[in-house]
Amino acid sequence: MPEQTHEQRMAEAGIELPEGYPPAGLYVSSVLVDNLLHVGGHGPVAAEGRWIGKVGTDYDLAQAQEAARITGLQILRSVRAELGTLDRVVRVVKLFGMVNCAPGVDQTPEVINGCSQLMHDVFGEAGVHTRSAVGMAELPFDIPVEIEGIFQVRAA
Repeated sequence: MPEQTHEQRMAEAGIELPEGYPPAGLYVSSVLVDNLLHVGGHGPVAAEGRWIGKVGTDYDLAQAQEAARITGLQILRSVRAELGTLDRVVRVVKLFGMVNCAPGVDQTPEVINGCSQLMHDVFGEAGVHTRSAVGMAELPFDIPVEIEGIFQVRAA
C-alpha cells in the first residue's frame, strides 16, 4: 500500500487552509532558494479576523496554542501557494516562534507547540523540526504569536 501524501493526510484529518492575506510591508510571504523554502513571519488570521492581544493577559495557554495553530495554517497556505502542493515538502526543517507575552509568561515553547503539532499532523515524521520559541514585549499589530519556517522541498 503506497504511503499517504501530505495533502491526503491533511484532507483526512479535516484540516482546511484559510484564505491568505497580503504582506504588511515591502516583502513577500516566501522565497525558494535551491531546495529550501523560507517562509517569513505569519500571524493568526482566521475567517473572523486577526487575533489581537498578549498571552498571559488576553489569552491563556490553550487559546495561545490555538493562535499558534492558526498561524501554522497560514504558513501552510503560503507553502502551498508557492509550491502548488504540500506534497513537494520533504520535511519541515525549522520553525521560529515569537510570543507576545505579558510579564512573567515563560511558556513560549508550549504556545508554539500549537504550530508544531499541526506540522506533525500534516507531514508525519517529516513534520518534526528544530525550533526556537521566544517571548517578546510586542509584536506587529499586537498579534499574540508570529511564526516563520524553513521547509526542505523537492523539485517540481
